[in-house]
Amino acid sequence: MLSGERPMIVGDSDMVVRDYVEEILASGFPGIRPLGERARRAQIASYLARVVERDFPEQGLRVRRPATLQAWLSAYAAATATTTSYNSLLDAATAGETTKPAKTTTTAYRDVLSQLWMLDPVSGWTLNRKHLRRLTQAPKHHLADPALAAHLLGVDAGALLQGRSAGPDIPRDGSLLGALFESLVTLSVQVYAQANEATVHHLRTRDGDHKVDLIVQRRDQRVVALEVKLDGVPEQADVRHLLWLRDRLGEDLLEAAVITAGAHAYRRSDGIAVIPAVLLGP
Repeated sequence: MLSGERPMIVGDSDMVVRDYVEEILASGFPGIRPLGERARRAQIASYLARVVERDFPEQGLRVRRPATLQAWLSAYAAATATTTSYNSLLDAATAGETTKPAKTTTTAYRDVLSQLWMLDPVSGWTLNRKHLRRLTQAPKHHLADPALAAHLLGVDAGALLQGRSAGPDIPRDGSLLGALFESLVTLSVQVYAQANEATVHHLRTRDGDHKVDLIVQRRDQRVVALEVKLDGVPEQADVRHLLWLRDRLGEDLLEAAVITAGAHAYRRSDGIAVIPAVLLGP
């Protein structure tokens, strides 16, 4: 896709949404992935406890109120795949509390968690070009592993499949499962992009009229644009932002695709590719 040769888009997958839920919950940590469900939860809980009790002090920050950090992490998990402001995250983490931590405290949380590679935000894409100057630079929130987000929010496969929300009240478009599926795809795309010396961003206009989940940019600034949707057969509304971007970038848009949890890979009549997530990588 990054070559710009517009490859043939074809293939089939027998994975269904439930299989992707299992991928989200299984984690990508090699020591956790092979374990049973209960053991995975215990290991993730232990990992998070170690971050607070050992890794933070080693980074020079002793956590005086572990519950506040836990609440902030839960709010960040609830904000997966959104551009929620850090002020809003703090408000969600401390809802109902009269005494809130200073903003400098939560900024320190964010900085240390970034140094520990627990936070893996996707930066806003900017391009100095007519019609594309009003883009936000706010990051899209992602943890390093969607299993961490699911654990912090206390959701299992049943809750995700039933569409239940969990954790602090963070506005989002779509379901929690949709957000975690996007996080799973984002994690994979970042790996593939790095192997191809490309960078990964997201696009959002300042007024929110146009959004593209992932922009994969080559060194020459030509890009592949990806939308992530759980639905197997994208509707016209699901590709409108990709078509809008194609109108503005022309040949600098190497490829545009919707990544789904569906069964079939194909190219739509408007030229947009549809690719099951499991078929995206090598």
